[in-house]
Amino acid sequence: MKLALASSNPGKLEELRGLLADTGIELVAQSDLGVADADETGTTFVENALIKARHASLQTGLPALADDSGICVDALNGAPGLYSARYAGEHGNADRNIDKLLDALKDVAGEQRGAHFYCVLVLLRHAHDPQPLIVEGEWRGRILHERRGTGGHGYDPVFFDTQRGQTAAEMPLAEKNRISHRGKALAGLKQRLLDLP
Repeated sequence: MKLALASSNPGKLEELRGLLADTGIELVAQSDLGVADADETGTTFVENALIKARHASLQTGLPALADDSGICVDALNGAPGLYSARYAGEHGNADRNIDKLLDALKDVAGEQRGAHFYCVLVLLRHAHDPQPLIVEGEWRGRILHERRGTGGHGYDPVFFDTQRGQTAAEMPLAEKNRISHRGKALAGLKQRLLDLP
């Protein structure tokens, strides 16, 4: 099965390809097919994922997989949330986003810096699929006061998994893929795909 990934984010593509490696699904970035990113005009993660998947499927004629994800910080009432990728203004500037987040939390004590990554995955079998497959995943942790680790992408250097005692940027990719919000959502999607008639 060939799927259009409704994203041009190379980190996300690599991560999802790794997670789908054993499924026989070929994931092709929409940018490799000449498709630009959709305007994310939704007010929830699931709305944005649906918008992106439908756009990719309409433009490519392929089934499409989209995710919408972000980091939600308890002390900031769930911010940056939907705006995680453009929290500091410029879309995808991870360093500026992290700097803004650390500044927003500068007076917040460690035990009050709880946060979670959230991911929703949407798979449309065709552009007008009336029953999209929708799955969610969540990964709880807290925000550190400074960056640690060099792996991953986005907020990984400041997101600390309290059970493992590491940031997402310090974990081996295979471990991160197994326990992350995206990994959990994709495990749910794989199960849903197996259950399809």
